[in-house]
Amino acid sequence: MTKDEHQPVLLMRDELYALVWFAPMLKVAARFNVSSSYMARVCTLMNVPRPERGYWAKLAAGKVPPILPLPDAQPGDQLAWSRGGIDIEVARPLPRPPSEIPKRRTKSKSAHTTRHPLIEGAKGHFEGSRFLHDTGYLKPDKKVLIDLVVTKAGLDKALTFANQLFSVCEEHGYRVVFAPKDEHFCRSAVDEHEVPRKKRDNYYNNLWSPWRCTVAYVGTVAIGLTIIEMAEEIEVRYINGKYIRVQDYVPPKRSRYEYQHTWTTTKDYPTGRLCLQAYSPYSRALWVKRWQETKTRDLGSQKETIVKELEQAACDIARLVKEGEHQAELEQKKWEAEQERWRREEEERRAIEARKKSRDELLQIISSWDGANRIEQFFRDAERRAADLSDDERLRLLERLKLAREMVGSTDALKRFMMWRAPDER
Repeated sequence: MTKDEHQPVLLMRDELYALVWFAPMLKVAARFNVSSSYMARVCTLMNVPRPERGYWAKLAAGKVPPILPLPDAQPGDQLAWSRGGIDIEVARPLPRPPSEIPKRRTKSKSAHTTRHPLIEGAKGHFEGSRFLHDTGYLKPDKKVLIDLVVTKAGLDKALTFANQLFSVCEEHGYRVVFAPKDEHFCRSAVDEHEVPRKKRDNYYNNLWSPWRCTVAYVGTVAIGLTIIEMAEEIEVRYINGKYIRVQDYVPPKRSRYEYQHTWTTTKDYPTGRLCLQAYSPYSRALWVKRWQETKTRDLGSQKETIVKELEQAACDIARLVKEGEHQAELEQKKWEAEQERWRREEEERRAIEARKKSRDELLQIISSWDGANRIEQFFRDAERRAADLSDDERLRLLERLKLAREMVGSTDALKRFMMWRAPDER
């Protein structure tokens, strides 16, 4: 048996907890062919406490260091880890909003100046990314990043607002994290326009999107968050390979030999104003709300209002998820009933087909038996007449009759009938 054949490919939180307190991290990591630092990050991701440095030495010396208990899973904690990137399916209870609005936790002034963990390091990944040539929106190569749809000019403003919003959410007791891998969330479509386009326009913008949603957990209800730098349609003039805003266009002085290849059209240009799009990441609960900056009011001044509205939305999303799950159960039962009906119809069709084939085969055997009787009468008559012939002629005739019988095959009706298959034998 190879090393991989007896290894589990899926670990739940309690299983990982039992492993890391049973053997040193190096041995646990070796079982799954990963590094100990990687395994430690998995423990952090799944909120599994692990022994502190020196624990195993104390244990070997006869001391009994305290064992940290496994805490209850918090909203946003990953419940399972798969070895080899296998898709994880973990049954979770239906999301529920908080039974009562938690009291806002007071923080020191230094706490307000710190960066939220999701913000740390994000700027470098966005600044070093590609961008869409037409609009300038950034497309980072890293896929697990805070959900921002911005240009380089709007990046700092978006990160500052995100840090403010996430901090306020955390102060109210609502975790803001990347969605766990075992939560199969769906990110809502993004329309960067200040005035969203109608759905029938089939608009495709080729903007960047993360692999995992940025979500705030209100109770156990996940609410997706996307920060967008809005764009507006501007009338532009095409002049010799470049687009210039009509308001910035200065017609050249007329010249007898000069000709400009030009026309006007509209193009999307980022405005620098932000929009927060909150949405339900559950596939069967459709809910989306946008908060947009105006020229006179920025999003930072609306963060408290936004959090209060997210609290109210959590109840609506939880209700939609419950209704969606109920609808899914009805659809599953309907599908199972359709499958059962199809199975019965298929069995009936096959039974009818088997009866028909069995009858046709029986009639063919009877018809063959009738022909076999005529052939057998012919052979017997020939044998009877051979008795009147001379020895040489009789032997020659019998040899020919033997060859003829071999060519015709068996004329035994009983043998043929035993080869017949009844309908239930098919």
